Amino acid sequence: MSTSPRTTEITSEPTDNATVETTSGPAGGVEHPVTRTAGPRPGTHYPGNQGFRIASVPAPLYLVLAGLVLAAALTGNLPDTMVVGFATTILLGGLFIWIGNLFPVVRDFGLPTILCTFVPATLVFLGWMPENIVSVVKNFVDGQGFLDFFVVGIIAGSILGMPRALLLKAGPRFAVPLIGCLIATFVLVGVIAALTGFGFVDGILFIAAPIMAGGLGVGALPMSKMYAAATGGDSATFMGDLMSAVVMANVVCILIAGIYNGLGKRKKQLFVGFNGHGQLLRITGRGGDLTLPPKRDTSSFIALGKGLLIAGSLFVFGNLVAAFIPGLHPYAWTIIAAAVVKIFKLLPQDVEDSTADWGDLIGTVLVPALLVGVSITYIDMTQVFASLSNPLFILLTICTVIIATLTSGFLGWLVKFNFVEASITPGLVMADTGGSGDVSVLSAANRMHLMPFAALTNRLGGALVLFVTSLIVPFLS
Repeated sequence: MSTSPRTTEITSEPTDNATVETTSGPAGGVEHPVTRTAGPRPGTHYPGNQGFRIASVPAPLYLVLAGLVLAAALTGNLPDTMVVGFATTILLGGLFIWIGNLFPVVRDFGLPTILCTFVPATLVFLGWMPENIVSVVKNFVDGQGFLDFFVVGIIAGSILGMPRALLLKAGPRFAVPLIGCLIATFVLVGVIAALTGFGFVDGILFIAAPIMAGGLGVGALPMSKMYAAATGGDSATFMGDLMSAVVMANVVCILIAGIYNGLGKRKKQLFVGFNGHGQLLRITGRGGDLTLPPKRDTSSFIALGKGLLIAGSLFVFGNLVAAFIPGLHPYAWTIIAAAVVKIFKLLPQDVEDSTADWGDLIGTVLVPALLVGVSITYIDMTQVFASLSNPLFILLTICTVIIATLTSGFLGWLVKFNFVEASITPGLVMADTGGSGDVSVLSAANRMHLMPFAALTNRLGGALVLFVTSLIVPFLS
């Protein structure tokens, strides 16, 4: 049975400040209009000029939906089901993203993410969140497995969406600053933490590891579950510290990127190969070695379904192996399985593409929902306040970003990258929050064209950090 390829014809008629495409299905199929919502700022949750919208729907409709959920919660009639968990977290996440984007300057420093991460937990801490919402969201994230649903989709989509030729050809060159800065940051931060009394292993697992994961999806969120499994504790015990470190590091990354931009405007070279003014490689003719293909902005329902199937199956494999070889967390075995499948081409190309589409859907639509769910379920604001009031915690967070930046730049310079560009990606990009964090860092550095390298960093670096962290977790007391 053969299926004809999908074709897309873009019309010139704007609708609701977006472009309407006519997408034809298989031969003899029905044509469906597709509204493009992708704007000029990749990595933001709701880019483009969409008018007065919250959670990507018209504001009046949002108010009706939010009022419905609130009325059910206040009367104790909010159903404790998975579909209601989706609706509740998407509505809350959309609201905080919208509020954060109202402030022109601070939104570029991650305000929307900060609001999604800490405001819901603060409302719970103050007793201002309806108890029915709290219980539904907690069961949705923990009991019904929304966290696994998100993390596994991101892992599978990131690895299977990476071109195989790019992994094999560009990997050795790009791996030098990526792996080198990871090792150096872990070791140096651990040493500083040991000398200051914080603890070598604690400095790595609670400061360096979540920051260097290149995003929350493969950073603080799965790490908290790994730590809880290793210690027999609760994920909430670790989540406050991990999230605080990630968010604070993101702000430091943006500030350093702005400094690099200022140095570039002065057009001064501190040494040969210091500033490439946007050019990553110091040698010519090799730029294609580090090129990612453009992401597709449309998919099909069947493709997304295949992607969900593959992601879930890889996670089943990870759990099965972990049951017999308990040294690594199931997430780590899932990463290994995805990498083996990709390198040895064990899946058809269309199935790999479908899995990548599924991961893109998860990362584009559900990040605000996940942040809100994690905030309500795991973050204890008492622990957050204690962390942020600890000068040693702040010092180690800043040291992590600086060490990652400098070591990445130096090692990149050794393999013919320009120092500034190599310190931005993979250095700063590994230490920000991923997605919107990448956009903020590259915007501050005035190097948005490095976004493909940021994507490469997040895909490879995030999976590598999570894997290495799983090896260190057994040493956590």
